[in-house]
Amino acid sequence: MALPKGRIFQKVARLLNDASLGFDTNNRQYIPHIGDPDIEAKIMKPQNIAQLIELGSHDIGFTGYDWIVETGADTIELMDLTFDPVKIVSAVPEEMGKAELKSRKILVATEYEKIATQYLQEKGFSYFLIRTFGATEAYPPQDADMIIDNTATGQTLKDHKLKVVDEIMASSTRFIANSKAMLDGGKREKIEELVMLFQAVLNARSRVMLEMNVPPDKLGEIVAALPCMRAPTVAPLFEGQGYAVKSAVKREETVKLIPQLKKLGATDILEYEFKKVII
Repeated sequence: MALPKGRIFQKVARLLNDASLGFDTNNRQYIPHIGDPDIEAKIMKPQNIAQLIELGSHDIGFTGYDWIVETGADTIELMDLTFDPVKIVSAVPEEMGKAELKSRKILVATEYEKIATQYLQEKGFSYFLIRTFGATEAYPPQDADMIIDNTATGQTLKDHKLKVVDEIMASSTRFIANSKAMLDGGKREKIEELVMLFQAVLNARSRVMLEMNVPPDKLGEIVAALPCMRAPTVAPLFEGQGYAVKSAVKREETVKLIPQLKKLGATDILEYEFKKVII
């Protein structure tokens, strides 16, 4: 398993630990310990991971979709984990107009040579491309007319007095596999188990359990108001005092749902989190 060094490491490490794989979260150790004896891991730069998986140096790994596209690596996408969503954009100094961009040959700074070249050619720019190795936003205006870089909120661009010209593509963290590994029966089974565990963790993060006591005459109305994965769990309370009702609901629904349930007559409402949810 190839793990990404840098910005997305902590979220991947948390995913592994929430999946009960017993992962050591020290990203300074390039060969970390994983509690599962069937998995060996190595921490690599995300820029290299897709190609290394295509070559078979690693069976599985995590990297940004931007680097899969940039390297053109032939891998199998197992999951879009949605971690660290960013956009790849072209940006120029705030005072520069579009007419100026097309009136002369421009200097473009980027880490994404392939993505940038395709974009610049499609848009008909006359350009000279310079490869950067970080801090791309610092190049304009003295050392570049345009940058092509990733941005999450756009704040860094604003801080450097840059404006977005085009949004080129969106990216997020992907869990990917080597195609030959997926043809190996034993490896495929293990990989599919990991996908199930990771999906269970992501499901759990998006849902909470609501538990409440319900008077007998309010049961039908409250059960009808409860969203759930299949059907809520209903159990009678001692001496016929009503019912205990449980339902797994989407986390974002609780802000409106809990007041609604209270108005309908539910009492002793509890909300608590899951570790894993397998649907």
